[in-house]
Amino acid sequence: MKHSAIAGLFITVALLASPVFAADKDLCKENINLIQQALDSNPAVSENAEDNIQVGLDKAKTAQAKGDDKGCIGITSGLLEKIQLRNPTNK
Repeated sequence: MKHSAIAGLFITVALLASPVFAADKDLCKENINLIQQALDSNPAVSENAEDNIQVGLDKAKTAQAKGDDKGCIGITSGLLEKIQLRNPTNK
């Protein structure tokens, strides 16, 4: 439970503070890193949910490569919300 509380706090801080202090490009990169960390830690999510997150992450990376930072931020912010809501240890 301590791990999930820290992860939730980290995600919340990143979502709230980063738009104020970071440029779009930096926020896109930060969000991608957060999502990758969530996938790597694999907190007992279903294979289907993990696949959906990976597909979204691939879309975000594609948007980033095309220079579409706002699109990347939109995709990654949605993914981070889903990760936080679907984390079974938060309930």
